[in-house]
Amino acid sequence: MRVSTAEQAGSGAGLGAQRAAIEREAAHRGWELVEFCTDAAASGRSITGRPALDRALRAVEGGEADVLIVAKLDRLSRSLLDFAALMARAQQRGWNLVALDLGIDLSTPAGEFLANVMASAAQWERRIIGQRTREALAVRKAQGVRLGRPVVMSSEVSGRIAGLRRKGLTLAAIAEVLNDDMVPTAQGGVRWHPSTVRAVLRRTDGGTDG
Repeated sequence: MRVSTAEQAGSGAGLGAQRAAIEREAAHRGWELVEFCTDAAASGRSITGRPALDRALRAVEGGEADVLIVAKLDRLSRSLLDFAALMARAQQRGWNLVALDLGIDLSTPAGEFLANVMASAAQWERRIIGQRTREALAVRKAQGVRLGRPVVMSSEVSGRIAGLRRKGLTLAAIAEVLNDDMVPTAQGGVRWHPSTVRAVLRRTDGGTDG
């Protein structure tokens, strides 16, 4: 569950409403609720920097639980690319992801179909971002702006990349997250690739290929 500062004032999307929806669904399906993981006053723009979400992911991937359930998809993340990466992670590692508001349940044919549609939409979004990036670079070049000037990679960005890798995200998934958030590369570029992510990881302790 996630709630922003404003929602804590009593919005229908607040913690109480989310918890009630999850409890109803669990009772209907005969599921035992292992734990409610709550990120209070957190942004849904990214899945990073969310201690409760990290704990929930450790639970499903460590065998403590079988399903990660959210009342609303945007409580998990407002980033389509992040969500597509989480769906792929769930399918690869054998746990189920359920979003009640959109009827997403990876254990059902309909839910798997909807998940695949959203993954395709995420791929389309990545391509649109790439097209816009190329167009923006072409405009800057035409204006005489010097491109590719080396910049120093901040410890914040390198730390974020290392953190995403520790969570089990692939190099491609990490690149998608950084592109979605428009994080500049070490060379001042605006497009991350798996090879770019690998290069950063190699400059930090604990980076591995894959």
